Amino acid sequence: MKKTYTTVSGQTWDQIALELYGEERYCDRLMEANRDKLDIFVFPDGVVLTLPDKDSLAKTNVLSDYPSWRAILNR
Repeated sequence: MKKTYTTVSGQTWDQIALELYGEERYCDRLMEANRDKLDIFVFPDGVVLTLPDKDSLAKTNVLSDYPSWRAILNR
């Protein structure tokens, strides 16, 4: 059974990763697990995200085709 998280209005990928995994750097893994939602920068209430297992975070290969808003943040 996959674990999920339901967003609260105003949250961002980085904030959710920090809250759930203790480090913002895991937002890439969170994004990879929810590729159908990559167009969202600031979440509204009620978006259900699939959560990768914390144990698999370091082992996951993340694709580098971030949405344009994320690429700008990585500069």
